[in-house]
Amino acid sequence: MRLALIALAFGLLLAGCDGGSSSDDGVLRFGLSSPPRVLDPCFATDATSERVNRLLYRRLVEFDEKGLPIPGIATWTVLTPTHYRFRLGESGRDFTDGTWLTSADVAATYGFILDPANASPHRAQLSAIGSIATPDPDTIDFHLGSPDPLFPAYLAEGILPAAVIAAGVQPATEPLGSGPFRMLDWPEPGRLRLERRRDRLILELITVKDPNVRVMKLLRGEVSMLQNDLSPELVDYLAARPSIRVETRPGRNFSYLGFNLEDPLAGHPKVRRALAHALDREALLRYLFRDRGRTAESIFPPEHWAGHPDLKPYRHDPELARALLGSLGYGPENPLALTLKTSSDPFRLRLATAMQSQLAAVGIRLTIRGYDWGTFFGDVKEGRFQLYGLSWVGINTPDIFRYAFHGSAIPPNGANRGRYRHPETDRLIDAAARAPDLDGQARLYRELASRLHAELPYLPLWYEDQILVRRPEVRDYRLAPDGNYDGLEDVWLGDG
Repeated sequence: MRLALIALAFGLLLAGCDGGSSSDDGVLRFGLSSPPRVLDPCFATDATSERVNRLLYRRLVEFDEKGLPIPGIATWTVLTPTHYRFRLGESGRDFTDGTWLTSADVAATYGFILDPANASPHRAQLSAIGSIATPDPDTIDFHLGSPDPLFPAYLAEGILPAAVIAAGVQPATEPLGSGPFRMLDWPEPGRLRLERRRDRLILELITVKDPNVRVMKLLRGEVSMLQNDLSPELVDYLAARPSIRVETRPGRNFSYLGFNLEDPLAGHPKVRRALAHALDREALLRYLFRDRGRTAESIFPPEHWAGHPDLKPYRHDPELARALLGSLGYGPENPLALTLKTSSDPFRLRLATAMQSQLAAVGIRLTIRGYDWGTFFGDVKEGRFQLYGLSWVGINTPDIFRYAFHGSAIPPNGANRGRYRHPETDRLIDAAARAPDLDGQARLYRELASRLHAELPYLPLWYEDQILVRRPEVRDYRLAPDGNYDGLEDVWLGDG
């Protein structure tokens, strides 16, 4: 019925709007749900900014499908456990002002991030660096304070020109990189124009927060492509349109429920276990996501090199959930009252409502509070919540465990937003960082994943699929499992 109503509404509003094309003027228009905020890789932390920065700047290191580091614009050699030598290749080194990227630019970029006075949010993950040397324009030597076999994976920051850093120019408004695109114009926060350097294709990133309006713009030809941030009903509706193509691939962005462990209710282990058994994640994926996703048991999917393929899922068991709550004195006559904070996105509110119904069946009265993104995320960082729902996006390296679960990472020192503290967890995180090789690290990270799975500082939910919706003139765009926009480097506009 809901889908039929949506189709009827769109049929009335959009009759005859399938004929136009946003590529008629040679411009590829990409509709986004949120704008990039910072075009400076030293400071960007939101997903859209980091994805756009990947188009503007090149990096020493990239990642393969298992999350392991592979060469970007440089290869490396391990001279000693604390001495890594990187050699720059020939490709990806021409800055948009015509200058050539050298070792001095790499050293200046990482030196800037490491300087505490600059307050880069990426400084902590580079704390192993003791010093940086540049023997010649093509060589960078990183000397570490202690061994770390995963060190190359931390060198995925976009490289800025040393001259720009020295001059104090603001890359956030005047980006200068060696990536496949350059910025043409940023006339307003919701509209960014880029040019692909190899063929001068114009890319316009247009922010439209309302998903219904984004869909209308796609059908009218005002934009040519959308990626994610659409309800399953809208995706199904678009898939049925003759002028639209829908593509999906499994994703690895991790969705979860977070708990305030300092709260006497949300912080109680039996309450968290009751929630884990009360929620029917498979049903939520099936009926709300239309099977566009897979359940998760840890931050990393099983195929990741640090993933744990053998974690036993929390089965949907309402009777066990009732028993756990009953042991605390809660039940149908005395329901447990909890509050969930989420964003005001309509689909996220509907998802929260479905969870509310499942929890009510076991004796939990869930109140839902939806807020605009800024207010919601501010409350999460400050610990003003009992429960909240979020996703980790674009996570490749297991230093996320330190950032999200170590006792020293309580905000503002990290993202341990639930205020989780356990000495054994801290010990495992520290031990993994000191392990002499990746096999040793993987073993310790799997042990850590098992502990977190049992402790439930977060309740893992699922990895949502990546979804591309495009008009037929958009060709050869490759969806990435983490949702980055790298496919724009090779996309082209055809005749439809």
